[in-house]
Amino acid sequence: MDTLQNLRSKTEGAKDLKSVVSAMKAMAASNIVQYETAVSSLGDYYHTVALGIIAYFKAEKIEAISNKKQPKNNSDATVCAIVFGSDQGLVARFNDAMADFVTASLKALPGKKEIWCIGERVQLLLSDSGLTTAKLYPVPNDVSAITPLVTEILNRSQDRQDKEDIQEFYIFHNQPKEGGGYAPVMQRFLPLDEKWKQSLQEIKWPTKLLPQIAGDAKQTLIALINGYLFTSLFKASIESLASENASRLDAMQKAEKNIGDLLDDLNKKYHRLRQSSIDEELFDVVSGFEALKK
Repeated sequence: MDTLQNLRSKTEGAKDLKSVVSAMKAMAASNIVQYETAVSSLGDYYHTVALGIIAYFKAEKIEAISNKKQPKNNSDATVCAIVFGSDQGLVARFNDAMADFVTASLKALPGKKEIWCIGERVQLLLSDSGLTTAKLYPVPNDVSAITPLVTEILNRSQDRQDKEDIQEFYIFHNQPKEGGGYAPVMQRFLPLDEKWKQSLQEIKWPTKLLPQIAGDAKQTLIALINGYLFTSLFKASIESLASENASRLDAMQKAEKNIGDLLDDLNKKYHRLRQSSIDEELFDVVSGFEALKK
């Protein structure tokens, strides 16, 4: 049975928890601004780089890309999944949704699977699903820390592709949705073959005028490809961070509301119990007075 002391203790604990939640909410709200701004800017840059590659195909009249490195059969191929998650909690189903999406998506792909995880929590969930992580990276704590991470992944993926250890690379990350929330998405990252060319050409050239290349065509293509690969990974990382903080902000708002409801309930119980205690004391005083009168 609740006592006044017990209710006071619960109320103080709820107030302390509400302070922590409010601080986490303010931190998430502060972080999400820089990530959403970066997402918007990077989206425009990514679109520009993609248009540049399309312009190269049109100017050089490239109709198809031949893939010289073909595995003998699909069961011999190795597929690498680069998965972006989080290292911190209080993000609701951010990591769970990503782990479920990766598991289901990889089942549909033939060949052996290799996982590179960005974030310890999603790595643990994937391990529970039976997927072994070959490489684990820490989640960047701000925008400036993304470039070293992207550079390391690019170098490692290029090295593994040159050795023909891995045939295909896929990027998995949570992407912010218009109007709020996020959704897990998958992007085929490497190789840059005919399938990649076809997916890229879903972006339409904005005018009827045929593009022209100024300068050395080969150097232009190398610069565009490097920009495309770097931007694809950077974009995935920044969108994942924006989604993580959006998820944390939403979770903290719900937690703050629940704690507020709990405090209201505890205060009502406290006042009812206190009033009942006062009534009992008054009843004892009146009873004592009546007894003395007799």
